Formats: sequence, C-alpha cells, structure tokens
Amino acid sequence: MITFPCAKINLGLNIVSERPDGYHDLETVFYPIPLCDALEVKSMDDQFPSDVNCDLKVTGNAVECDEQKNLVVRAYELLARDFELPRVHAHLFKQIPSQAGLGGGSSDGAFMIRLLDERFRLNIGIAEMERYAAQLGADCAFFITAEPSYATGIGNILAPADGPKGNLHGYYIAIVKPDIAVSTREAYQQIKPKRPAKCCRDIVRQPIETWRNELINDFEVPAFSQHPLLADIKGKLYNMGALYAQMSGSGSAMFGIFREKPEGISTEFSGMFNTTLKL
Repeated sequence: MITFPCAKINLGLNIVSERPDGYHDLETVFYPIPLCDALEVKSMDDQFPSDVNCDLKVTGNAVECDEQKNLVVRAYELLARDFELPRVHAHLFKQIPSQAGLGGGSSDGAFMIRLLDERFRLNIGIAEMERYAAQLGADCAFFITAEPSYATGIGNILAPADGPKGNLHGYYIAIVKPDIAVSTREAYQQIKPKRPAKCCRDIVRQPIETWRNELINDFEVPAFSQHPLLADIKGKLYNMGALYAQMSGSGSAMFGIFREKPEGISTEFSGMFNTTLKL
C-alpha cells in the first residue's frame, strides 16, 4: 500500500508568548501544498532476516538522519505499543526538501500513522490519530487530515482556517529552497514574543492582495539577518509578479503565490531546489 505525504506552507507565523516549559505559543495557518513524498508499506515475510520490526529504506533527496530514527519508524513504534502490528518493509521516497520549513518529516510520520491504520484496519479514528501524531512533533497532527488549519499552542491545537482554500484555489506557488540551514533554536532566541495587531487567520480571509502588508512570519527577521540571500529570494519573487511571498516556518524555503504560472523560476533560481505547483 502506498500513500503520498504532502508538504505544507505557513501563511503567517507569529510567536505570541513563551511557555513555562520553555516552548513558545504561536499562531499560524497551515496550508497543504501538492509537493509530496511517496511512502509504501509491505508486510515482511516471517522468514525475512531483520533485526528491526520496521525495515525502512529512504531514497530520493538525502536525509541526514539514521533511518531507524526517522519519524516513519517512530510512528510505527508508537502504534506498535498499543496495537499488534506485523513486521513491515517501508520505502520512503523523498521529494520534499529537508530543513525547509515545509513539514516533510512531520508529514511522513503522520501519513505512516494513516497508512498503518488503513492497511491493518486498526480503526483508530481521526481524533485519536491526531493524538498519536502530536506525540511525534508539534505540527504532525495537522497532516492527519492535511486540511487548511489555524494552529495555536505549539502548533498542535487545530481549528478550521475557512479562508485560504477559497482564496488560493487555482493560483500557482513557486517554492525556492537554497542550500541554507536555519537554526530554529537560535531563531527563537532572537524573537521577542508578542501578539500581532491582527490574527493571521483573519488576514488570510482577506483578498490576497492585502497580505503583503499584513501577513508576517516572525522568523524572517532573524533569518534574513543571518542569511541575506533569503531576503533576496523574497524580493525576486515579488519582482517576478508574486502577489505574496514569505518564508515557510523557520525556513529556509521561500514561496511566492502567483495568479498566473510564473516564467523563469527555474532559470532565476538555478542551483537551488525550486518547483512551481498549481494549488
């Protein structure tokens, strides 16, 4: 059985307060995009010599992670504590770039939960799958349904976003990911939490032409300071006609939303990961 874990972008991202546990409360709109990995799971033959119950092979884009520490394996182990699961072979083909702020690893883990539930008829239910996914990471629960969502808490409290799907349907998104790794921990240290003048959920319900002056990702200030290339990419996306451009999550992927399919993205951003998709 095969499934296709999707990426996400953040439409606005505001760090509103610091929590007693050292984490931060935030407000953001998660929006799924059709940039996907591929994940396949097959039952392992009883005679197959394997020291692990979830034998994962990762191909495609390189992932700097021990395969047995991948969220796909962790998702299997999480469910195996409560359900009788057979040993499995898992093949993950990566297309979503890592360290991009696009949620690729989180999506892989959540889609593994969905796949195991369907493949082995666990009948877990959406709410319970979201509970399991939240144990893998703050934004993992979003990918259980992968519907536009307004996220609060540490990104784990989800509510319908209502607006973005209608606003963005039929538009094009260009994604550009330079070879830059942004330290999320260091970025948080440079942000002074504050509640924005207007909630990002309310802004994305407005016409997209208004977003440029109101919809803000708080991580851009420290990221652009450390990596001016990111600000340069954002400026180029606007110069190419983007109605809105932003860094996704803590970076370093930048995206631009266009009314018509933009020309010249692959040429302008040659040498970087780049792709253009219809929403």
